[in-house]
Amino acid sequence: MKVKIIFVGKTFSKNVSEICDEYFAKIKQYFSLEIGVISALKNTKNLSINEQRKLEGKEILKAVYADDFLVLLDDKGKDFTSIEFAQWIEKQQFNIKTAVFVIGGAYGFSTEVYERKNFIISLSKMTFSHQIIRAIFAEQLYRAMTILKGEPYHHEESLFDLQNKPFNKKR
Repeated sequence: MKVKIIFVGKTFSKNVSEICDEYFAKIKQYFSLEIGVISALKNTKNLSINEQRKLEGKEILKAVYADDFLVLLDDKGKDFTSIEFAQWIEKQQFNIKTAVFVIGGAYGFSTEVYERKNFIISLSKMTFSHQIIRAIFAEQLYRAMTILKGEPYHHEESLFDLQNKPFNKKR
């Protein structure tokens, strides 16, 4: 499976860019990865939020091919644990050629992008800037691959382990 990640607007934070680049380099050992950046709109003060979404949406849809599996990162999406996300990725690897994950702009996605999407994932019920969510998603995608490969990056005790731990009575 090929993975493409599309961002709306450049990352302004050097720190966020460095974190993303670090994880993107690691992700490339697992599958083909392409990063696409849609230029931020200019002169938007006279545009409504809906008009901005529509213009960004047109650019997003230009970057997506008809046979791409389009996944939006949006707070209205499916919540996953890291393990559930890894399992979802594993299933998709056999069903699709290219997965395109899109992190929208500050105002989210246009109706046209929502209509084209194949799936929506939420990374949190909290709201994050569209800048920082890039690093969070890059880390989660890397984490998913290490889970699938059984590599020692993700640490999670099973529910059984937690229920059977003796209570430490020392204070």
